[in-house]
Amino acid sequence: MAPSTVFLEPDNLLTPKEKNKLRKPVVEKMRRDRINSSIEQLKLLLEKEFQRHQPNSKLEKADILEMTVSYLKQQSQLQMKTAGSFHKSSQFDFREGYSRCLQEAFHFLSLHKVRTETQTKLLSHFQK
Repeated sequence: MAPSTVFLEPDNLLTPKEKNKLRKPVVEKMRRDRINSSIEQLKLLLEKEFQRHQPNSKLEKADILEMTVSYLKQQSQLQMKTAGSFHKSSQFDFREGYSRCLQEAFHFLSLHKVRTETQTKLLSHFQK
């Protein structure tokens, strides 16, 4: 059989529809490559977590995605709990600090035997 020569038409001779037909598989391959690369990055980032749940097993892409979603939900719930407890502890710290400040102020004011009008108003205000 005689060798055949394939002539590619120059870009300017192709219609927009033909250009799209040629470009579509290339764009689709690039999209799949991006997806696969991201899934591989997730797998590497969460490798320890995956080993804890499914040691010695080859994970499919769907498994990696499902376990990542589960892990992120778990981390989100943990963050919410931590933020809530931090808020409670900071309120407790504020109240404790305020009480200590009041005690110090009462102690300081009680050292002076002469009560001025300002001291009386201040003590009255603190007692409210």
